This record gives sequence, structure tokens and C-alpha cells, in this order.
Amino acid sequence: MQRRPVFVYINDHIAGSVAALELLEHLISAHSGQPLESFFVNLAREIKSDQAVLKQLLAVAEQKPSVFRNVAGWVTEKFARSKFKLAGQNMGGLGLVQALEMLALGIRGKQLLWRALAASEWPALPDVDLARLEQRAIKQQERVEEQRLVAVRAAFSLDQQQ
Repeated sequence: MQRRPVFVYINDHIAGSVAALELLEHLISAHSGQPLESFFVNLAREIKSDQAVLKQLLAVAEQKPSVFRNVAGWVTEKFARSKFKLAGQNMGGLGLVQALEMLALGIRGKQLLWRALAASEWPALPDVDLARLEQRAIKQQERVEEQRLVAVRAAFSLDQQQ
């Protein structure tokens, strides 16, 4: 694989999406039958769609996703998930707050990715609307932030402190 910065950058974001999807798969399972399940399912669907766009951008440039970076993203998520589980992953647990913050940070990075690609000289696919993808990332951040604040209120309430 060529080491052009744009390919490294896109591969880093694909690896981040691998970690996010692994975490979401776990959160979907942990919140099965609860309102958060559908929230996480919808978010995962959108992240898979964004990941497909990134892979398509690489494919057009005759590049492949980095196996090493994807494995690193997968391993990173496993360590983070262990930390979240210890802190409590159910509503009222600090682990859920931390998991949502991790997702929010990744989504913010994705928003910046779409903006960077739009501002670069690197030719994007003609049918890729980077401005729309950036706006979708902003909406995802807003939805994750709403859920994070609900989780914060539950985790930090005085009733939980006992």
C-alpha cells in the first residue's frame, strides 16, 4: 500500500469505525429489549454506511484497508470495553457514560475527516456528498450527546452514590 497521507488517514478512520462497531455490537447486546437498543442499532447502521464510503474511497484509489490498523482498532475496543464493564455498563453506570463519550469522540473525528477530505486536493468520488456526510456526523454527535446526558444524570445522581 502506498503511504500517501490520505490513505493512512482514511485507514485510521476505518480502524476507528471497526472499534465503534464492535463497541456498538456489545452495547446492543447489553441493552437488548431496552430503549437504548434501537438507538445503538440505528447508530451502528449509519457508521457501517460511513465505513463503506471510506472503503469505496480507498478502492477507487486501488488501495485496500489496512489489516494491521483494523486489528489495532479491534484490540483497542476490547481494552476499552473491559474498562467500561468495570465502571458499570447499564443505565446509572459510569461505563455507559464513558462508552458514549468514546463514541462521541470518534464521531467528532469522523466529522473532521469529511471536512478535511472536502478541503483537500484529493479527488473524491463524484457521487460522494462530503458536506452531507459531515452534517450526518454532526446529527450523530447531537443524538449521542443527548443519550450521554441521560446516562450522566443516572450515573451521577445522589441515589446512585450510596
